[in-house]
Amino acid sequence: MGRVAATGLGVLAAALLTGAATAQTGDPGGPINDNLGAPDYGVCRGLDVKCFHNWERPKASQYRVLLFTRTGGPRHQNLGGALPPGLNPALTDANVVHKGMLTLAASNGWILDYTEDLQVMTNLSGYNAVIFFSTSRDTLDDDSKTALRQYMRAGGGFVAIHNAFGTMYNWPWYEGLIGGTNYYDHGPNRTGDVVVVDRKDASTKALPPRFGFKDEWYNLVPFPTKVRFLATVDERSWTEVPPAPPYPPGAVPRQPPGPRLPRVVGAHPGHGSFHPVAWCQYYDGGKVWATTLGHDSGIFTDPKTPGASEFQTLITGGIKSVMGADRFCQ
Repeated sequence: MGRVAATGLGVLAAALLTGAATAQTGDPGGPINDNLGAPDYGVCRGLDVKCFHNWERPKASQYRVLLFTRTGGPRHQNLGGALPPGLNPALTDANVVHKGMLTLAASNGWILDYTEDLQVMTNLSGYNAVIFFSTSRDTLDDDSKTALRQYMRAGGGFVAIHNAFGTMYNWPWYEGLIGGTNYYDHGPNRTGDVVVVDRKDASTKALPPRFGFKDEWYNLVPFPTKVRFLATVDERSWTEVPPAPPYPPGAVPRQPPGPRLPRVVGAHPGHGSFHPVAWCQYYDGGKVWATTLGHDSGIFTDPKTPGASEFQTLITGGIKSVMGADRFCQ
């Protein structure tokens, strides 16, 4: 029964115990994966601790984490401008994520380094956790891909936040790393209720059963598999989004390159009554904690932002769990 939380029945039971929305079917996410094949990514993954390489290592006296935010495509506003080469370059007020994560690390007694330099990404063995926060597209080269995989095989800890799910689409190993899933699209940025479906995890044990939050609420394809689901969004709680205001006088609206053709292919059906936003798993020797949340700047800059405190609590627990400062995925 050790894998029950990764099954439809386990998710359904957890949802019923917490009052969360129930899963669509016995297969979490419904039929969205039915015709996508069954990729196994060629590694040991899931909830079995045998998938973790608990190799001998020095006892941690000071936790150190690396924040990676390089973007090879769209860049979230809360990242600010692209960082210059090197480790821990100077920041501006626009680098909201970096400054927010530095504050979070300091409040927990960790050392946090940050970079967008691929050369730095080839030297990961000194970090208890590596965090991808809103990276995008092909953001790693061959050397850094190799280093990340070897880091995980040595029992490393990986944390994926928000658009880490819009990253390395064409590298199957990375898709497996983030849960056997990928970002597909999202709806309007709006408020809704995050529902905790597993209250025992290090990342969720201090959270209320339900809290308001504002995000883009990513749709995923494939749907995550072999993971322990920790939190969902209740789609019924989503607020209506008013029409976009007209452009102010003199503003020039951004136009797509060339005319946009009328849509003739299907739209993502959404996830209905079971829409996960956080989960964890063992993967290829390491530990992975992931959340699709993290779009707005207010999560770090404005304590009055709905869910800001809960979001910081959530990711703090996730980071602690992958680096061995708290129990992992239990």
